Amino acid sequence: MGSDVKNARKETVFDRGLADLPADLRWREWLCRIEAVLFASASPVPRDNLARVVGPGASLDLLIEDLAVELEGRPYEVAQVGTGWMLRTKPAYAPAIRAAADVGGQALNLSEHDLAVLAAIAFHQPISRDGLKDIFGKEISRDLIGRLAVRELIGTGPREPRRGAPYTFVTTDVFLATFGMASLRDLPDPEQLDDSGLAAL
Repeated sequence: MGSDVKNARKETVFDRGLADLPADLRWREWLCRIEAVLFASASPVPRDNLARVVGPGASLDLLIEDLAVELEGRPYEVAQVGTGWMLRTKPAYAPAIRAAADVGGQALNLSEHDLAVLAAIAFHQPISRDGLKDIFGKEISRDLIGRLAVRELIGTGPREPRRGAPYTFVTTDVFLATFGMASLRDLPDPEQLDDSGLAAL
């Protein structure tokens, strides 16, 4: 029985390098692996994780570029989100998805006030509950912070360098993905906020 276990382990060894394949087939397999990992993941996949499925020395940037070219005619695309990548549906297909797909579980179900607090965190991060109180003129409940954290839209940042060292809050890669941004540089500028009536944030 011991030899059977050893043989099973040998069969499940993952061959990253694919040295026995010709270069073009090796590249094609690495592309397929990256696409499969991105397809299976509900959140952005960091560079280090993608590097685990390709050979040492393979250029992830070139592989991602080639994958993006291959997907040009498809209804989804490779998007860089924060420090990782993900597959996401192109905005033009949103109406069709809403009409036919079961995406109810993906809805944020956040109130207007929750979204305003999330926006304040995004624009002023890292920010503590006291900082949020200064913006809104009232205490921000732990429950509200908890709702945002459970949805992985925010995480804890560095502690404030003052008495009691309260936690601060920052947005996450899930926040970026949810709102279709690659980085925080994609947040609207203050003039756009003025136009939308959110200048107080």
